[in-house]
Parts: sequence; structure tokens; C-alpha cells
Amino acid sequence: MATTVARTLLKPRQVGTRLMGSSTSSSSQRTALYELHKKHGAKFGPFAGWDMPLVYADQGALDSHLHTRKHASIFDVSHMLQTRIVGKDRHRFLEHLVVADLKELPVGGATLSLFTNPSGGIEDDTIITQQRDSLYVVSNAGCADKDLAHLLKHAKIFQNEGADVEVLKIDDHSLIALQGPASQKALEHLAAVDLSQMPFMTGQFIDIKGVPCHVARSGYTGEDGFELSIPTGEVVSITQALLENPLVKLAGLGARDSLRLEAGLCLYGSDIDSTTTPMEANLVWTVGKRRRAEGGFIGADVILDQIANKGGARRRVGLVIEGAPARAHAKVLSAEGEEIGEITSGVPAPSLGKNIAMAYVKKGFNKKDTALKVQVRNRVQDATVVKMPFVPAGYHKI
Repeated sequence: MATTVARTLLKPRQVGTRLMGSSTSSSSQRTALYELHKKHGAKFGPFAGWDMPLVYADQGALDSHLHTRKHASIFDVSHMLQTRIVGKDRHRFLEHLVVADLKELPVGGATLSLFTNPSGGIEDDTIITQQRDSLYVVSNAGCADKDLAHLLKHAKIFQNEGADVEVLKIDDHSLIALQGPASQKALEHLAAVDLSQMPFMTGQFIDIKGVPCHVARSGYTGEDGFELSIPTGEVVSITQALLENPLVKLAGLGARDSLRLEAGLCLYGSDIDSTTTPMEANLVWTVGKRRRAEGGFIGADVILDQIANKGGARRRVGLVIEGAPARAHAKVLSAEGEEIGEITSGVPAPSLGKNIAMAYVKKGFNKKDTALKVQVRNRVQDATVVKMPFVPAGYHKI
């Protein structure tokens, strides 16, 4: 079967970087919701080659963050890569590239997984959903070109060995994330279905205003919510219909970053990268039990050895910091002043009224309640290791 990058409709019968600034570029890509963002007074900034909304005229990043925690917000995430993996050898193929146990994932089940490299590093994190006749994969915008090339390269190798597998890029569907405690009722109003029995990290096909869409109960805020893959021709009308609910507002990347950090979720390129192993990142839970026994994925020798021996020189931790907020690359010191690590992400946490951060520290300094210090410009400030998430998750469990 020839490898294909195709326009693919998500139908039930078919599917069972960092923010760099605040100016836009004429060469940047725009999502189908760009004009709607402008209508709502969005301020744009470049992200992964796209002009993306940062904040809106009716509320800044702080208000948007708090609104999401209390009610619901819509995030345009159409810049992310959506792909389908089809063919009878799709599980064997994708399990060579990621650490998840996909063969045992039930239809409709979803999992966070990791693309890994031969050194055991993380090339990207991704959400994979088991559909009846395919695997639906959503990857980060900043890694889209790299991930697609990686998938196509290895698909070609498998095909040359006689495997039945095909990689399809979905480029006729947009993606929005409806996040917050009011999300379920807002979506039920348009879909006319009971979503109370749909748990976190599952996906299914649902008609929204009569339009077939793929709906996943997941997100990047720590709140209950949904990611909706919508035919691009219908995404504006469905987004506008959701916004008719007074509890639903648009939100941009500014609020998304503080929300995900409060939730203890990694940003690829900041908190994890190609040099970070699952053990160091405290993401060992993504490596399926069967995969730990059988291996078979890229970098398995390094990753499984680290799991067995609690290896790796550093660990990802959460910190609460006294004084000014600590940003990426600030040095982390032991109580005695030894340099032991570095901040990877840091923000004032609107939900907590505290300054929080993620960091990597030398193994042995990662225990909860360990007293550390952080160098912020020319000042040294107290910090304490805390358990993540910083804010309790609101995921829907049944």
C-alpha cells in the first residue's frame, strides 16, 4: 500500500515551540477561525508558524484563565497535526514509534504517549485514540513537520517489508478545545446527547448541529472538556453556536499556558525534548505494562534500563517559589547554594495566588517538601518541591 498524505474525512465508517513574540508575519499560516478571532478583538502572536490568538478584547489572559476554571472557554488548536494510521498492521507499526500499548486499548479509548528516539529521548508527546478501523493521532503544532516526516519514513520501511499500513494526514478538519466545568452542558445543548457516561480520555463520533464530528474528552487545561475535530467548512458556525452560551468565551495561548502549567502538563520544547527520557520527565506511566516486558519501540533499551534501575541523572519537579516569578532557564540551587538544575516553565498561578514552576533537578533533590533556592536575575529566592498537579484536576470520571 502506498504511503499517502491525503485529505481525509473523519467519518464513523472510516475511522472507527514555544511562543516567540506578539507580532504577526505575512508568511504565517492562519486557521479557519482567524476572522472570527479578529471579530472578537484578538491580539495575535506567532506560534509554530501560525498566527494564533493570545488574548481577546473582552478579557486578558488572567481573566480568561479564571473564566476557564469557573465556566468554559474555546481554544483554537487547529494548528495541531491530525493523522490517521490505517491498515491491518497499524498497531505493530505505531507501537514501534511510541511507548503505548495500543493493541490492548479499547475502541474509543485514548492515551497520552511519546514518540521516542534511539537515545531514549522524547521526540514529541501525542494523544492516540483507538478507532474501529484506524488509529487517530493528534500531535503538537511545533513538531508537526518532524512528526509527519517520521511517520512517513517508518511507514515506507514497514511497507517495503510487506506490512499493510498507511499514514493519512487530516487536513480538511479543524480542531477546537472546549474546556472548563460548563463544557459538558454547552456541548450537550448542540449535540442533543447525554455526555455524562463519556469518561475522560475517550473519543466517539457525535453529530454537532447535524455535522459529524470526532469528539474526544480530553484537553490541556486540567479541567473537564472536549477536543472537537470538525469539518473545516463547519467550524466557524459550530464555534459561534457554542459562543451563544453566555458561559462560553474564546481563550488564547496566554491563558492556555498558565492553565496547563497549573495542571502539571508539559510543553514540548520547554519541559520535555529530544534529550529528556520518560524516567527523567516522570512520564514512565505512559510506558505500557506489556511494552515494558516486550520492548520493541525505538530507544527501548535505554528507557527500560532506566525504569528497571531508576536511572537518569535528573527529575522533573514542581516548585512553589517565594518572591518574583522564575522563568525558563533560571538556575535552581540546593539549600547550600550548589547549582542542581534549571527552570523549564514558570508563571504566577492565577488559581493559587502563588508563583509556580517546573524544573529539572539532580536526582535526590526531587522529593516532596525539599527546600531549594532559585536564582531570579540577581536575587536568590526560596523554593519548595511540591507534588503536581498544582491545581487538582477536574477530569470527568465515571
